[in-house]
Amino acid sequence: MYGLTRLVLTDFRNYRSMHLTCDPRPVVLTGFNGAGKTNVLEAISFLSPGRGLRRAKLNEVTHRGEHEEQKKDFLRLWGVAGTLYSPQGTWDIGTALDVQDGKERRLVKIGGELLKSQNLLSDYIHVLWLTPQMDRLFQEGGTTRRRFLDRLVYSFDSAHASRVTRYEHYMRERGRLLKYGGTDSHWFEALEAKMSAEGVAICAARLQFIERLRQEKAWTLGIFPQAELALTGQMESWLMEYSALETEERFREALKSFRRQDRESGSASFGPHRSDFTATYREKNCEASFCSTGEQKALLISIVFATARLQSLQGTGVTLMLLDEIIAHLDEKRREALFEEILLLKIQAWMTGTDPELFKPFQKQVQHLRIENAMIYSAEN
Repeated sequence: MYGLTRLVLTDFRNYRSMHLTCDPRPVVLTGFNGAGKTNVLEAISFLSPGRGLRRAKLNEVTHRGEHEEQKKDFLRLWGVAGTLYSPQGTWDIGTALDVQDGKERRLVKIGGELLKSQNLLSDYIHVLWLTPQMDRLFQEGGTTRRRFLDRLVYSFDSAHASRVTRYEHYMRERGRLLKYGGTDSHWFEALEAKMSAEGVAICAARLQFIERLRQEKAWTLGIFPQAELALTGQMESWLMEYSALETEERFREALKSFRRQDRESGSASFGPHRSDFTATYREKNCEASFCSTGEQKALLISIVFATARLQSLQGTGVTLMLLDEIIAHLDEKRREALFEEILLLKIQAWMTGTDPELFKPFQKQVQHLRIENAMIYSAEN
């Protein structure tokens, strides 16, 4: 079993300073609402690429004292650090806010070495999470669902995060060129060629992940629904019919032919940013968006745990699960199935809740911690 064995927070959310040591077993955090349980999960999520489980801006997570709230220009340099017990050994891992010449950036370190990109964290740690805000995933727009899918893909393809970052950069550059009336065809062609190469690679990685879930039959939570996943869009249709190179060519031609329309709309008409991720409740043959709220939550749990199971079998890096208030609305049988799966996976899951009694079936198999006013205490006795 692998996981975090030390977590240190400095000026992060409601924690001026916090130091926690634990072992790789699952961790249960209980306490009243507002005590800081979710903030601990968010801090851990910053040890992976991206903006964390709340998608917060870097300056939004900094700790502000009672009087500092009034100072709009006041900004503490927050940090999150820990020790990662992994298959490759023990690593010190950390991330922090840095400000130079008025510009904010995020620093990341592994073993004391500064990494060139936060995306390189995916070589060491994979963080999956479920929060109450995600319960409406299948009711919201495609952007949220694509982001959710990409987070799952990161667990198996550490280069995926970099591809998405580069694609979005090239798309913004093309958009600016269109907006300001650029006429240099060579400049457009260069950007569109890069968009096409990255876009096809993004779609291929997403499709490969979905196919892998289907083939590996990783759905093990018997009492939870199994999900049939699909990715729909023009890019996916092309990849089903043509080779990757032919799809790139079609994408380039589409971008070229839609320049005038894209100038007016301010966006690109084609690309992986237009694809949609869908799930179907397999046993009922019912699309998730038409399922009940409880069924949608159960589908989400099933998808994330299937991903975690595949990741544990792959055995590269450390997989952590952050489960915020996940059991509050589950019946007893589903809670027991969830606990059993966490223990079978031998993955360090960090779970939060307000009612310690709901976690009693775990007994001594997990670490129980209580949070009060940004202070953490052992609750095992």
